[in-house]
Amino acid sequence: MIALGLATVLASHGATAAERVTPSGYPVPRYVTLKFPKVNARAGPGEDHKLMFVYRSRGLPLQVVAETSEWRRVCDPEGQVAWVHKRVTDGRRAAINMSQRPVPLARAPRPGAQPAAFLSVHALASLVRCQKGWCKVKADGAAGWVREGALWGTADVPQCH
Repeated sequence: MIALGLATVLASHGATAAERVTPSGYPVPRYVTLKFPKVNARAGPGEDHKLMFVYRSRGLPLQVVAETSEWRRVCDPEGQVAWVHKRVTDGRRAAINMSQRPVPLARAPRPGAQPAAFLSVHALASLVRCQKGWCKVKADGAAGWVREGALWGTADVPQCH
């Protein structure tokens, strides 16, 4: 009886894990970037859905919040949510300064470290890696560290609700 109960618990746990698997096999939410300088954003997952707007920024970071086998529902730095085809996204990570002033890129991942450079308002940066609450980014030949969440695209929490 105990073995049967344990098997039932394990089977139900396996079903829950299977339900969480995404078509791509990657976790949601996750970040991607746009591959092309012009990308259509649609109201639903398919060419037959209404065109809402066009993204015009290659390398723009987006957060995938849902997906089908061919389409990604994404959240952008302005808080808009739309569907884009998977072929227009790239798994490389980037971040963008959405604050109202330049963000210092520190020489080391610690409070009070001297700035190596500043990332201008609305400037894009490649995300190298994050560790222990800090993220290393590169932009225009400069590199430095920012607190996780200081730039849009560096926080792992959902960005749109």
